[in-house]
Amino acid sequence: MFDDTIAAIATPLGEGGLAVIRVSGPTALLVADRCFQPAGRRALKPSQAPSHTLHYGHMVAGSRRLDEVMLAVMRAPRTFTREDVAEISCHGGVLPARLCLDALLAAGARLAEPGEFTRRAFLNGRIDLAQAEAVADVIHSRTELALAAAAEQLAGHLSRRINLLRDDLLNLLAHVEAHLDFPDEDIAPDTRSALLHRLERGLHLLDELLRTAPEGQILRRGIRAAIIGRPNGGKSSLLNQLLGHDRAIVSSVPGTTRDTIEETANIRGIPLIFVDTAGLRETADTLEAEGIRRSRAALAQAELILHVLDNSQPLVDEDEDHLAEFAAKRRILVRNKYDLPARLVLPPGLDAPVVATCCVTGQGIPELKDAIKSLVWRGEVGAGMIQAMINSRHQDALLRARAGLERTAEVLRSNGQLELAAMDLRLAVGAVGEIVGHTSTEDLLDAIFRQFCLGK
Repeated sequence: MFDDTIAAIATPLGEGGLAVIRVSGPTALLVADRCFQPAGRRALKPSQAPSHTLHYGHMVAGSRRLDEVMLAVMRAPRTFTREDVAEISCHGGVLPARLCLDALLAAGARLAEPGEFTRRAFLNGRIDLAQAEAVADVIHSRTELALAAAAEQLAGHLSRRINLLRDDLLNLLAHVEAHLDFPDEDIAPDTRSALLHRLERGLHLLDELLRTAPEGQILRRGIRAAIIGRPNGGKSSLLNQLLGHDRAIVSSVPGTTRDTIEETANIRGIPLIFVDTAGLRETADTLEAEGIRRSRAALAQAELILHVLDNSQPLVDEDEDHLAEFAAKRRILVRNKYDLPARLVLPPGLDAPVVATCCVTGQGIPELKDAIKSLVWRGEVGAGMIQAMINSRHQDALLRARAGLERTAEVLRSNGQLELAAMDLRLAVGAVGEIVGHTSTEDLLDAIFRQFCLGK
């Protein structure tokens, strides 16, 4: 438990109907007493009020009324941080919330750091580290699928699997260390076989979790998809169709797009970051040349390419150069302007799906979205996958755990020294424990929680 009390505005700054200020710590209710003036003859100060009750009154600074508010009293341990908590709902807008927060800070609270409320929830045992990360994932979710995966992790489904795996590995380690305590007695063949079977079961569980890593990372950070092609092929029109609104300027004049345009869209439940690039061609225009240079930089970072080709025009040398240049990239060929007489003939042997579209009518856009999903997502998302989608930190820990189990199995198969097996098993147990925070360093916690917003 902490000995200081923190406060922060928990809602985004700006004009709105309400703003919420959160206070947490051992003196949270006493701090609220100094700033909150309850209304009514039988009204109670926050420190006198029962837990989980709501009170009407005013925030004050000395004798000056700041705002008309509602104050929620929540007593430990039945709170998010497992500390006493007061939450003040004041009028929205920068000034009311800031004045109320200033009053709380003057009354003895300290301004919270980013993610400090969630960090206290973790350190006070309210949630584990995987659940704490899920709080940030819920806030940053950009699709319903991403939100569902984050909600499952927050509910503890991933943590339960990790804890079961860790418990099993700890029991396995206990058996190995028990034999180390009696070096004169060798492990019986049937016992060695049973230990190897348990190791293989642990490896299977690790592999099941590791299989969710690509999809888990896609849901959290999205896929960068660059839209490329010659000028006036319909790249900006395609971006507008995929977004569902006009974002890029569309013109019959080639070279309209002078810079890269980035927008995020929900494509069949997957967040895609589309980058509309300047038309790739040789040009003497310095502004257009800079746009093309930036397009090249965006292409280097892209994980998917939508190569737009004008169906009403034959291939030219530039098109063939681009088809060859990006052959190694994951890509979809888009035959745009499919409503016009076809003059485009694609060369044989192209290893990429081809989708015909018309950005004027929207023809082919649903099929393009399906093609995008099938290219970046492996199959359908089952309930088991949603419940345990790991992130890159989890993946690193599980890969280290898997390597430790593989080395342990090799020692047991070759009748090697049990000391080596025990050492590798301890490393594996520690790596698995890192995911839920059984073993964590201050640097790791700082790296995780500094990504959170203020007030959370």
